Amino acid sequence: MSVRVSLVAAARSSSLLAERFDDDRPLDQAGWHEVQLAAQALVPLGAAELRYCSPTARSRATGEALGYAPMAQPALRDCDMGRWRGLTLSDVAAREPAAVDAWLADPRSAPHGGEPLLAFISRIGGWLDTRPACEGSIVAVAEPAVVRAALVYALGAPPSTYWNVDVRPLSTVTLTGRPGRWSLRLEARPR
Repeated sequence: MSVRVSLVAAARSSSLLAERFDDDRPLDQAGWHEVQLAAQALVPLGAAELRYCSPTARSRATGEALGYAPMAQPALRDCDMGRWRGLTLSDVAAREPAAVDAWLADPRSAPHGGEPLLAFISRIGGWLDTRPACEGSIVAVAEPAVVRAALVYALGAPPSTYWNVDVRPLSTVTLTGRPGRWSLRLEARPR
């Protein structure tokens, strides 16, 4: 039996240019407004038998605002960015340009002292592979980085593909399958 997992990227907690590594700030005013605008299309996903979210404040708030009443899943936490936590990519690039280059080039590296990209993708894939098969569906609200990692894992793509996937706040993707065998499902949402 296969399982159907819809992933919803959390609403934003800052402008895209001010995004910080491993950020746990709550939704900002623009994020709340975006949730209200997207609610009509996203609320139906809450009919899923199982509803999860990343443990971050913005993921929990997004799930609650959509009426999902999600259960926080520690495995869906963002990538551990070590000493870069709370900094923007621009901040880190100005301070440690060689470390940023190494991190972007090698998915096994962790110059920040946290979790390597490859381990992060594997952790998210492990979460996917342990979802129970059910007659209905699963919905999970998570950080955009978690959604990107899930897509890379599900498609069996090289880890470098992670840098080419753009996940915007409140975007959705559905994966269907079973452990080790996932398919991407794109659906048109009624407007």
